[in-house]
Amino acid sequence: MNAVNKRALFVRGGWPGHEPVAATDRYAARLTGYEVSISDSLDVYLDDLSGFDLIVQCWSMGQATEAQVAGLSAAVRAGTGFAGWHGGIVDAFRDRPGYHLLTGGQFVHHAKEFTRYDVRVVAEHPIVDGIGTFEVHSEQYYVHADPGNEVLAVTDYNDDPDLPWIGHPTMPVTWVRRHGAGRVFVTTVGHRLADLEVPEVDTMIMRGLAWATR
Repeated sequence: MNAVNKRALFVRGGWPGHEPVAATDRYAARLTGYEVSISDSLDVYLDDLSGFDLIVQCWSMGQATEAQVAGLSAAVRAGTGFAGWHGGIVDAFRDRPGYHLLTGGQFVHHAKEFTRYDVRVVAEHPIVDGIGTFEVHSEQYYVHADPGNEVLAVTDYNDDPDLPWIGHPTMPVTWVRRHGAGRVFVTTVGHRLADLEVPEVDTMIMRGLAWATR
C-alpha cells in the first residue's frame, strides 16, 4: 500500500455536459499517495486551503464570487498546485479576470461540430516526454492565452464555416505556468470521457497533476 504524503482537493460542478463527476472520479481514483477530498461547492475556496498540495478543478462556466476567486488565487500563490482540463478550467467564471490571470488562458470559441485535429508537442518537458503528434476527435478550442505561458502542445485551428475569417492560427492545447509559488497545468482537451481516454491525453493529465503538486 502506498503511503499518503500529499493532499488533493477536487472541485467539481458547473455545466453538466462536461461530466464533472465522472471526469473527476476518473482521476481522483488514480492519484496514489494522495489523500483526496472532493467538493461540489465553490465555497470551499473560502476555507483555509493551505493544507492542500493540489487543487483539481472541473467547473465549467458558472459564476464565482470575488472572494472565492481570491481564496483560490491566494492558495496557489502560496504554493498549492492548480490543474484541470477543457472547460472545467479555462471556461470557468467568464466575468472574473483575476481567475484568468491564474489559468493563463480563457476559452472564447469552438466550432459547432466535433472535428478531427492533430495535437503536436512543441517543448521538452516531463509532462510531454515521449508523446508525439496524436489525433483528437472532439471540440477544438480557440483560446485567448497569456504570452507568458510555457506552451507544451499546440494545434492548427481547422476550418470553421461560421467564422471563415479566423483562418488557421496555431492554438495552444497544453501549457504550464507559475502563479506565485504555485504551479498551474492546463490542457484544453477533455470535452467528454472519450477524450480523456485517448492515451496521450490521459498521460498528459496524469503527469500534469503530478507536476503541479506542491
